Amino acid sequence: MTQLHLPFKFLEQASNPSVREPWLLVLMHGVGSNEQDLFGLARLMPPQFHVLSLRAPYVLSPDAYAWFEFQVLADGERRINEEQERESRFLVGEMVASAAQQLGVPPERVVVGGFSQGGIMALSLLLTQPAKVRAAMVWHGRLLSQVAAHIAAPGAFEGKALWVSHGSADNVIPPSAAQATRELARSLPLALSGADFPGGHEIRPAELQGALAWLQSLGSAAGAS
Repeated sequence: MTQLHLPFKFLEQASNPSVREPWLLVLMHGVGSNEQDLFGLARLMPPQFHVLSLRAPYVLSPDAYAWFEFQVLADGERRINEEQERESRFLVGEMVASAAQQLGVPPERVVVGGFSQGGIMALSLLLTQPAKVRAAMVWHGRLLSQVAAHIAAPGAFEGKALWVSHGSADNVIPPSAAQATRELARSLPLALSGADFPGGHEIRPAELQGALAWLQSLGSAAGAS
């Protein structure tokens, strides 16, 4: 396996050795978690994917990290640390490009994904730096207003894909957030997939199976080995 040198701590699982044209899947955890969280799903991913699970850069407590810190205001609104968010978005973009280059994977075979705050990061990266990825997989995330002003021109999204799934009873990030993301995606030449699934702020089996089938379809559509 190629020894990767990246700005974040990470866990990785190589693609199946028989795959001639591997893909790269970069996973990002939610706030207060770490790289171990979504790495538990790596063994379930389609065999053509080299999986990286990243650790966010901001320490909240031992083994608990965030891509950016935030406050919940009295009216329920969230005020994010905008400087941290910008820094993380920049670093994730640099890291994805570096990992893909080191592994010899072109941008059209790179997917970023995440849960909750990690999903926010994956969505933000696709929308602002689409040249670096083929697709984003967003579980229970939302579109940041701070990112909306930096979305790339519509033509940059030709051939790109987006998975958006959410819990119909999610009381952390409401389902309306997913609907807002889908409405934006429909205004762009993006291939949009995903749905709301029964449950709260968690990835349940049906949602995971849908996402895995979508990942597999990306590779199949591109004629991956």
